[in-house]
Amino acid sequence: MDRRKFMAGCLGGYLGLPLLPQAGEAQAQTGLSKIIFPFAAGAGGDTLCRLIAQEISPVLQRTIVVENRTGGDGLIGIKSVKGASPDGSMVLVTTGPTMYLLPMVETTPSFDTAKDFVPVSLLARFEFVLVIGPAMDVADFKGFVAWLKAHPDKTSFGVPSNGTIPHFMGSKLEKDLGIPPTRVPYRGSAPILNDIIGGHISFGITTLADALPQHRAKSLKIIAVSSAERSPFAPDVPTLKESGIDLVADAWYGMWLPAGSPPEFASKLGAAASAALAKPEVKEKLTTIGLIPVGSSADGLAKELAANTAFWQPIVKATGYKIEN
Repeated sequence: MDRRKFMAGCLGGYLGLPLLPQAGEAQAQTGLSKIIFPFAAGAGGDTLCRLIAQEISPVLQRTIVVENRTGGDGLIGIKSVKGASPDGSMVLVTTGPTMYLLPMVETTPSFDTAKDFVPVSLLARFEFVLVIGPAMDVADFKGFVAWLKAHPDKTSFGVPSNGTIPHFMGSKLEKDLGIPPTRVPYRGSAPILNDIIGGHISFGITTLADALPQHRAKSLKIIAVSSAERSPFAPDVPTLKESGIDLVADAWYGMWLPAGSPPEFASKLGAAASAALAKPEVKEKLTTIGLIPVGSSADGLAKELAANTAFWQPIVKATGYKIEN
């Protein structure tokens, strides 16, 4: 399973604590602050982390670094924050799906998001898309469905990996459309797009940000987006709901602290992150890479997580998909 896509960090010093350590203070108060991102550098989530670190560093009066603690499809970074001391030295930022899908699909869940973490803020949203290549010469989603039914031997599609939102979006499409596509898990979006362009697979489900450059260059075509409304990045593309599929499946990045962290510090950190995301220059940089800045209270993040968990639980359960851990 791909427990991808989408951040963490260590932020020393609580609200009300002196900036410089006094004799006997914990060592955690003297070190660098970190944001732990459980995926590789260079992607949109990594850029989001670095922008936030840069903006909130002067607010918290701390030097803040981003650490890409990768492995286990996100689990290495998540578990490192889960096991961290609740002293303000570590904050996790990762994609929402890693925090609600992983506990659903592991035979023995490695963590309980509600019990093991303190919510801080919803940071940014992003969308998924249905992408086809030049081999599928259709004008719209209706034509896409007709093509699949006319070519049952060519219904394979790519997803960034198993156990992800694209994986379960594909499962719902199979059920709703009554077609038997063959899901092909990849390692990320780039090889999916290459194989679609090359005609090796019929279509793919990936992030809008990854597919948008090729869509604009007309080397492939986005025929539907997963958001509730048309994307500001591709207003010419209809949503899945407009196309007759009852599915809204956008995703997001959120920020969490380890369980036991003081709510006062979580509030201060969330306010700093939200203020950073509201800055015009930060908004511009994020929208350039296909992210929609949000910012929220801790309660806003908790409600988002609960709503997504409730929505995806029956869909994931119906697939019977599980991973041994």
